Amino acid sequence: MHRAVVLLSILTLTTGGAVLLPAGGAQAGVRPRPTQHAAADTVSEQRQVLTYWTEQRMEAAQPLDAPGPKKGAKAALGEPAEGNPWTAPPTGATRAGVEPQAARSSGEPWTGSGAVVKTTGRIFFTTQGRNASCSGSAVTSANKSVVLTAGHCVKLNGTFHTNWVFVPGYNNGNRPFGTWAATKLLTTQQWNASEDINFDVAAAVVAPLEGKALVDVVGGQGVAFNQGRRQQMYAFGYPAAAPYDGSKLIYCSGRTFDDFLASEDHGLTCNMTGGSSGGPWMLNFNESTGLGTQNSVNSFKYNFAPNWMFGPYFGNEAQSVYQAAQSTNAL
Repeated sequence: MHRAVVLLSILTLTTGGAVLLPAGGAQAGVRPRPTQHAAADTVSEQRQVLTYWTEQRMEAAQPLDAPGPKKGAKAALGEPAEGNPWTAPPTGATRAGVEPQAARSSGEPWTGSGAVVKTTGRIFFTTQGRNASCSGSAVTSANKSVVLTAGHCVKLNGTFHTNWVFVPGYNNGNRPFGTWAATKLLTTQQWNASEDINFDVAAAVVAPLEGKALVDVVGGQGVAFNQGRRQQMYAFGYPAAAPYDGSKLIYCSGRTFDDFLASEDHGLTCNMTGGSSGGPWMLNFNESTGLGTQNSVNSFKYNFAPNWMFGPYFGNEAQSVYQAAQSTNAL
C-alpha cells in the first residue's frame, strides 16, 4: 500500500585544510564516501548569495508537500550500516552532568537560553527556481565550519540547491550571528542516487564570516554515530507551516521509538511542521547549558500521523558525511 510522507521543507516562488577529529568508530571500508557538491566556493559567489537573501525573501515561505516513498518502499530502501559507537563532545562542554529530563514536549517554543539558541538556525536556499527554508545545527568539527541538516535540504528531485545559507539564532527576522554561505554541500550516496529516506542526512561547510569560523562565533553541538535506539532525545527546529510561522525556535522531547511502517528511522512524538527539516535531535541534552550530542535530524512525517516526526539513524553513512565535511577547507 502506498504510504505518503511529507518532507519538512518550506518553499516560495521568487524572482530572484583541517585536521580530522579522531575517526574511530566504523571499520575501514564500511563507510562509503559521501557525494560532494561545490556551492558558493569563491568570494564573489559568496557575496552574491549573501546579497540575495533579503529579509523579505526569507520571510515569504510556503509549505512544500514532497513526494512520498514508492509502493513497497520498506523492502526497497537500504538499511544504514552500523559500526562502533563514536562521539565527539560539544565545543566548550564541561564535565557537568546531564540534568534530569524535562517533561515531554510535542512542539513548544524554546524559552530557555544556552548554546542551542545560537547553534540552531534556519537554512535558506533556492531549488528549481523557488526559495526554500529548512533548519540546521552547527556542530563541533575540525574546520569549525560544519552545519548538519537533512539530505533533502541540500538536494531534492535530483538537483542540488543553490543560494544556500545558514542563519544561526534566527529570531523574528533578526540574524544576531550573521548569515553564512555554504562553500560545499555533502550528502549520502543513497540520498544522492535515489533519495532513500533512510539516508536523509547532509552537511554543509560554510565560509568564514568577517574572518571568523562558524563554531568560534556560535559554538558547536556534539555529534554521535552508531548509538543505541529508543533513547530520550530533544529535537529542535524552525517550523514555518501552521500553526507555526518560522519566527522562533521550537522543540520537542521524549523517548524515541522505531518506525514500524516504511523506514528504519527513529520516531518521536512531535508536532513540528514544514521548515523544521534538518533540525537537530540530541542525546544527553542539558537544559541549563543548551548543549547536547546530535544523533539525528528532523526528516519526514506520514500525512496520516501528523503528531509523529521521524529522523534517520546516524550510522556509518552519516558518519562518513560528517567526517568528510569536517576535513574540507572552508575557504
